[in-house]
Amino acid sequence: MTPSTTSNAPTTPLKPTHKLVAQHLVGGHTAQDIATSTGLSLLTVRQYACDIRVSVHCPPRCKPHVLVHLLLAAEQVAPPTPERTAPELNSEQLQLLKAVAESSTPRDIALAAKIAPADLRSALDELLDETGATDVTQLVVLAHAWHLLDARPTGTAASGADQ
Repeated sequence: MTPSTTSNAPTTPLKPTHKLVAQHLVGGHTAQDIATSTGLSLLTVRQYACDIRVSVHCPPRCKPHVLVHLLLAAEQVAPPTPERTAPELNSEQLQLLKAVAESSTPRDIALAAKIAPADLRSALDELLDETGATDVTQLVVLAHAWHLLDARPTGTAASGADQ
């Protein structure tokens, strides 16, 4: 079983520099991109990312899309204004969307979405196509912007040990 992303402990508000890095993470930027655009060292950006994970009770090895979900759900950063309206998603797609936001490994995503692991890639490709997202991080950001993932996460995010 995977560790939970939830905690009864309150989320620690981010310091301004951490919030800046968090906003870049929500934008889908890599640590190197963030270092280049902010003038911070790569080591500092990585340390801030670790601090941000602790702040929102994110397991240390979870995938970036899970961290982004926790940041947005905790309202540590605001989602961007979507350029398009939310698509009509069916209940299975919404369940997959939630699973993607809260789980790191393909196995855990498939289990949470109640689909066969062998069917995950095609279901995820269909969801990405339906939403117009280029990757799962952008999918999570768009879902928050469309208010499809507003509640504090309740699932079990994978530790991302395969990362």
